[in-house]
Amino acid sequence: MSLQFKRHPWHGVSIGHEAPELVTAFIEIVPTDTIKYEIDKESGYLKVDRPQKFSNTIPTLYGFIPQTYCHEQIAGHARKATGKPITKGDGDPLDICVFCERTITHGDLILKAKPIGGFRLIDRGEADDKIIAIMQGDAFYDQWNELTDVPELILNRLKHYFMTYKNLPGQPALCEIAGIYKRAEALEVIRLSQADYKDNFGS
Repeated sequence: MSLQFKRHPWHGVSIGHEAPELVTAFIEIVPTDTIKYEIDKESGYLKVDRPQKFSNTIPTLYGFIPQTYCHEQIAGHARKATGKPITKGDGDPLDICVFCERTITHGDLILKAKPIGGFRLIDRGEADDKIIAIMQGDAFYDQWNELTDVPELILNRLKHYFMTYKNLPGQPALCEIAGIYKRAEALEVIRLSQADYKDNFGS
């Protein structure tokens, strides 16, 4: 009977048998979105999180990696890397930013992506890593295999988005990027998030 219903994007979609070198990404928002959408954890449907209050929009496809979780092992890794008192992960699946040459006009879809690095984002004291990846087979971006292949201007746009997307005028910044890492560490972060998922949700 369950086969008649849509699978939950977080729990019912496989990360892929080639993970972490090649992972499934569930895309929630695209660069043209002026509404911040995110998965509803209970139903698996996309929901409106909030309108983007300012002109800041994400420069890549954005979503999460199924069957991952940011919890104790992700927090411990970030704490060791930064020396900051990070006590927990943000309690969400691991986020992923996916570069794609072609215009994709909406979210609520899955694709295969090749991780090349990541941002160690700290959101109000919680570990909230952002994996940076390339859509499998992309005609232009597929030449990028490491974060060092990405032009600095493009990385700065992505940094700016995450450092400002939750800010309100006159209020202190909520997020900081405490580190940037290359492909090898991105793969390790994915493995740790898989372990956190297994510890909390089982196999």
